[in-house]
Amino acid sequence: MRLQNKRSLRGLVLAASLLGLSACGPTEPVSQGAPPDMRRLTEEQYRNTVADIFGPTITYGGRFDPLTRTDGLLTLGARTARVTPAGFEQYYALARSIAGQAVNESNRDTIVPCKPANAKDADDTCAKQFFTEVGRLLYRRPLNTEEVNLAVTSAHEVATTRKDFYQGLAYSLAGMMATPKFLFVIDSTEGDAAKAGDIRLTNYAKASRLSFLLWNSAPDEMLLTAAEKGELNTKSGLDKQVDRMIASPKLAGGVRAFFTDFLDLAKFETLEKDPVIYPAFGARAGEDAREQILRTITDHVVTRNLDYRDLYTTHRTFVTPSLARIYQIPAGRPEGGWSAYEFPKDDPRGGLVTQIGFLAVNSHPGRSSPTIRGKAIRETLLCQHVPDPPGDVDFSLFNDPNSPHKTARQRLTAHAVTPTCAGCHKVTDPIGLGLENFDGAGALRTTESDEKIDPTGDLDGIPFKDAAGLSTAVRNNPSVPTCLVNRMFAYAVGRPTDRTDKDTIQYFQTAFEKSGYRVPELLRDIARSETFYKVSPPKSAAAAEATTTDGHASKENKS
Repeated sequence: MRLQNKRSLRGLVLAASLLGLSACGPTEPVSQGAPPDMRRLTEEQYRNTVADIFGPTITYGGRFDPLTRTDGLLTLGARTARVTPAGFEQYYALARSIAGQAVNESNRDTIVPCKPANAKDADDTCAKQFFTEVGRLLYRRPLNTEEVNLAVTSAHEVATTRKDFYQGLAYSLAGMMATPKFLFVIDSTEGDAAKAGDIRLTNYAKASRLSFLLWNSAPDEMLLTAAEKGELNTKSGLDKQVDRMIASPKLAGGVRAFFTDFLDLAKFETLEKDPVIYPAFGARAGEDAREQILRTITDHVVTRNLDYRDLYTTHRTFVTPSLARIYQIPAGRPEGGWSAYEFPKDDPRGGLVTQIGFLAVNSHPGRSSPTIRGKAIRETLLCQHVPDPPGDVDFSLFNDPNSPHKTARQRLTAHAVTPTCAGCHKVTDPIGLGLENFDGAGALRTTESDEKIDPTGDLDGIPFKDAAGLSTAVRNNPSVPTCLVNRMFAYAVGRPTDRTDKDTIQYFQTAFEKSGYRVPELLRDIARSETFYKVSPPKSAAAAEATTTDGHASKENKS
């Protein structure tokens, strides 16, 4: 009997292995990866890195050349970003400002690890120590001898000419911060000893990929040390670092960065509202509305580590006096600032799509827009493409202030009879009309033009009676977690996904569901996976020149 049971068990194990399963769950599919690439630091990654290396007291202004949103993410546009001449001037101006502050009298004792023999002359020994230590953090790998010598020589010449050791440091430091080695995350590679003919990311490139995913900043000293020791090439060493970083308070910054990109919160930069129609919605309200979304998310998925889907029904959030005026609720702390708030269970507001931020940014300056709101839910939260309207569409019937159709539902019904419009409106309007009890600024209302609003609708065949019902329908839509996994995987590897990633994404979707849809666990699974670090040989000689084994890249050709 025992022999039969053992044979049955072996048979089950064999069958599971053939199906790609194991006793511990699904086995990660084999991935070919993508050729090595390089990505320009985003503005927030740049700022986070500077703060981590030089401290939070460093201040500077300026804006970066914009990235192009690709497949729903701005981060993916970093792969094709170039540094224009004007952009280089901006980077160099920023670098000079940062370097000057880093070595000024207020900061030098903290940032510079040594003191010169004479502050009015060059000191190559102290300069070498400084550039070796700070350069490792800036370039996210140790500097080679040539790089150190160049920095020390430049600092020596300036210090001698200007009779100021620290001006010499500032000059060389600014030059380092204006190079592609700092401004671009480079997939440096090496031969894979375990697989002849294959390549793999170096430990330092792995550290960068991991740190920018989890913290949206450069690797810290502990992660670089682990890379230096080769620990990231072992499962135990990698798991140790991933677990440490997931447990760090800095994870919240990484999660905020992903959701800022995923939810396209960059739209707040151009958000405008008619001050006559919406006098309570000023610049401060717009800034707070964006921050409210991010605070709600980090509280829910990081601090409390709850089911991601419940973000779309939760009544718990945070408000400021400027938001409270629009929400028509108590202002919270009398001195201002943020305070926790929970809407009553029977309140029509629940979840992200009923927050002022989502409602206001997906509306026109002077009125709401069921179509824009419905499109945002389709494209942003469900990863479904809605075609743009034809260029010759006549909007006069919808926009006519003297129209006999008083509510948005009535106007859209008349507008959607146009054959070229009907297809798109069918997939957006039944969703967006569920949010018509909120005006263009996100304030609650029950009527429009003195006519009662009908907020009923449906999402993929699931009917709802009002905004609360829509929130529940969004929460329960199977495309919501699927979309998040797709976007997070693309965000992590820094490239658009394609059909070769289908099995890998399904693997992460299964794990996400098994975890109870916990975002930190999804990040952990991706960060521990082989796929996350997998690269394939360049497809051409030209691509091979883009990244070399010593971590130096010919980025000058792309600048």
